[in-house]
Amino acid sequence: MNILVTGAAGQLGHCMQNASTLSADRYIFTDVCEGYAALDITDPAAVRNVVKKNDVRCIINCAAWTDVDRAETAGEILERLNAAAPGNLATVMKEVGGLIVHISTDYVFGLEPYNKPCREDQQGTPTGVYGLTKLHGEQRIMQSGADYVIIRTAWLYSEYGKNFVKTMLSLTSTKPQIKVVFDQCGTPTYAQDLADAIVHIVETRGYEGKTGIYHYSNEGVCSWYDFAVQTAKTAGNTGCEILPCHSDEFPSIVRRPAYSVLDKTKIKDTFGLRIPYWTDSLARCIANIKREAL
Repeated sequence: MNILVTGAAGQLGHCMQNASTLSADRYIFTDVCEGYAALDITDPAAVRNVVKKNDVRCIINCAAWTDVDRAETAGEILERLNAAAPGNLATVMKEVGGLIVHISTDYVFGLEPYNKPCREDQQGTPTGVYGLTKLHGEQRIMQSGADYVIIRTAWLYSEYGKNFVKTMLSLTSTKPQIKVVFDQCGTPTYAQDLADAIVHIVETRGYEGKTGIYHYSNEGVCSWYDFAVQTAKTAGNTGCEILPCHSDEFPSIVRRPAYSVLDKTKIKDTFGLRIPYWTDSLARCIANIKREAL
């Protein structure tokens, strides 16, 4: 099967390239930057042309606007990229009888004071433009009539690009003291684990007859403070004192979810996945980062 991957230059896109190396399927990696096959997913005609030219029967959409703070003032590009574009991809897959796998976010939640893991059928209550447009993207896909697997994830990190782990590795190796919020809880997700899960679902055709929304993050729960402490400990960065603080010490125009732990029962039961514990995956990622630095 020919599979189109959008957003190939991003964290998950890079990890998808790693995960697909041994796949029997043919993967076509696209983005709007140099080094990849060019595709503007906000242009339905462009999507249709690429799908037809390459006989694509599955699109894995890793593309999105993910800068949560800048999203508040970025304007209509958010709705075009995070909502209309996934709708375009889904519509084209409907036309050819294909599948769309779309990556969404825990930011579709947040307004309600949740105190237990969020389930897939829980009502979305986003608190900012990013989460709202991602929720709209989910809705566009579901309205398209295409077969779809929407995977909500959270706290994504990897060896690639900018992310919390790489920031903490830098800060804890250069600063004597930092503060990190302890009143926002969730679960880190190693992008390579998510990419491997996506390839498994697609390659085994496990999605057939199982259209729906699913949640994926690593196992376990922690605060951003816990995440930072474990990152420094795993890397051996012992010279930096990490202090817990409240969110209001770092003012933001976006109200972030205080508790966005995702319930992963459905994706594990449906596709037979075994999901690694977050500290184990973090250790693998940091080992890879150190290996690449040599």
